[in-house]
Amino acid sequence: MRDFDYVVPKSLDEAVARGKQAEHRFIAGGTLLVDLLRLDVERPAALVDLNAVLSERISWAPNGLTAGALARNSDLADHPDVRRELPALSQALESGASPQIRNLASLGGNLMQRTRCAYFRDPGVAECNKRRPGSGCAALEGYSRMHAVLGGSRACIAVHPSDMSVALLALDAIVRTRRSQGGREIAIADFHALPGETPQVETALEPGEIVTEVFVPASGFSRRSAYVKVRDRAAFAFALASAAVALELSGEKIATARVALGGVATKPWRALEVEAALLGRPPTRETFEAAAKLAANGARTTPHNQFKVELARRVVVRALERAAA
Repeated sequence: MRDFDYVVPKSLDEAVARGKQAEHRFIAGGTLLVDLLRLDVERPAALVDLNAVLSERISWAPNGLTAGALARNSDLADHPDVRRELPALSQALESGASPQIRNLASLGGNLMQRTRCAYFRDPGVAECNKRRPGSGCAALEGYSRMHAVLGGSRACIAVHPSDMSVALLALDAIVRTRRSQGGREIAIADFHALPGETPQVETALEPGEIVTEVFVPASGFSRRSAYVKVRDRAAFAFALASAAVALELSGEKIATARVALGGVATKPWRALEVEAALLGRPPTRETFEAAAKLAANGARTTPHNQFKVELARRVVVRALERAAA
């Protein structure tokens, strides 16, 4: 591990200024960053600790949920208003990692977490465009069972690992940030970047920009929501495929639908074609199965991850059934 400085800023503005400097990294819970330091994947010149300048407050108001970037995953999952009003978010958080990690990991860090691609996490593998831009992508010709079938490019097919971000996408969340020019709001759908030719650019954040809080608006569909995750182990495992869904019913018909996928794409993935196929239909298994056939439209598979196409369809059906119930 490379030696680094440890900085505790006195204000959020100081933290932003520090973060704009080359090779400076922000740290909050550190549950991923410390791993990457130990693996020699991240080699910062300095760590800028955000714990003294951000909020961990979680509050519910008639217009929705506001959660500070330092809110711990376990506190957010267990919050009674989140359980009642945003069940998909609570379920997604509880499905992630382990209790020990959830007790320390932060909301902001969860949004910013980097891929668990084995090639990215192994500095002995030279070909990784996220780690070494322009070096290639070892996963394209290597073992790719855990990799993306949606949103990939010739430069990268690494899956985004966050469960929480999938639920936030289905719930139309907004990410609030601070940068040197002041604060701004970013729709969660625009927050994570597709790899394209620049997979090292993973979010819409500018250098030094800090996530300060997340807002999830109250809606007609947020209470009728669910998250389903399929993985290799019952705990402490990343999604092979997952789905966060939300429904609003009008009589016996679906008036509004949100469907987001995880474990199958390079960023949390909104299944717009599935949503369109649900509208105006009765909330039955037949409706859900017909719509779910569209979940992986446009998929580009390898021999190792082809199974994810069918798995994505099945998790969508299961999640829709739970939300409708």
